[in-house]
Amino acid sequence: METLVGTELCFPQLINTSCRKPIRLHLEAMLIYMLLSSISLLTVALNLLVIISISHFKQLQTPTNILLLSLAVSDFFVGLIMIFQIMLIDGCWLLGDLMCSLWLIISPITISSSVGTMVLISVDRYVAICYPLHYFTKVKPKRVQVCVCLCWMFSALFYSLLLKNNLQHPGRYNSCIGECVFEINYIAILFDLIVSFIVPITVIVILYIRIFGVAVYQARAMRSHIAVATTKVKAKKSEMKAARTLGVVVVVFLICICPYYCVTLTSQDNLYTTSSVTIVMWLVHFNSCLNPLIYAILYPWFRKSIKVIVTLEILKPGSCRTNLL
Repeated sequence: METLVGTELCFPQLINTSCRKPIRLHLEAMLIYMLLSSISLLTVALNLLVIISISHFKQLQTPTNILLLSLAVSDFFVGLIMIFQIMLIDGCWLLGDLMCSLWLIISPITISSSVGTMVLISVDRYVAICYPLHYFTKVKPKRVQVCVCLCWMFSALFYSLLLKNNLQHPGRYNSCIGECVFEINYIAILFDLIVSFIVPITVIVILYIRIFGVAVYQARAMRSHIAVATTKVKAKKSEMKAARTLGVVVVVFLICICPYYCVTLTSQDNLYTTSSVTIVMWLVHFNSCLNPLIYAILYPWFRKSIKVIVTLEILKPGSCRTNLL
């Protein structure tokens, strides 16, 4: 009987205070571990390739790609954070209350930074398509870097304030040892929903509707031979292709993140166990693996940079000036 109780508890030596493990078949647990570990490893590896590519090759350090670099950094950290989520598959948190609080605050900061970067990407494409003559004078690498830094700083400050109670008193909402629970009051949830979801998504949708309208107008103009110059049309085509690619990234992101906020908003109470939001959180995390795959399919420069990195040509002197476009 003691052996049975021991195997069902997260901490067998703490019979009266330890949380119980959910009953799961060994084969089922192994398959889940392998699947999620593979996704985590793939997410880290692919986003690391994006980070190395944009950071190393001078030709790729454009304002738009600086935003993709920020997105890749947040996705890279999401891949690392997924390791903690994998540890919770057996229903037990073994790293203590302080690590639980840190994990629960770092995770939304990275996701919020991704949302903010998506807004910046949409603004970048909006200016490039709708005001092409002003793009290179208004959108410069230094300004984009400042915007990215402000985005990360705002996310860190916002969630530090929002989850302040959980950081000040780690584990105060746990009902047993081996649980990882956080608490947010309904007003904070609503505020989070507005700031981190409704406002950014509204901005993104409005900007892409505007971009789509300009694209339709340009297509009609080209068909009726109103285009002013061939070179201008070619420039427009390249910008529109970039807008379509980033539009795919934005749409996939919205599909993955919407369920998370729907579950958060419709929850009946303010206490969230890590298992209660596991599925929607994994969907958000899986988006971080999809982004570099989209780049690989739609961006020729990313495929070329991967080849240079994998074949170790990146170690050669002057490789940072390799022509990838």
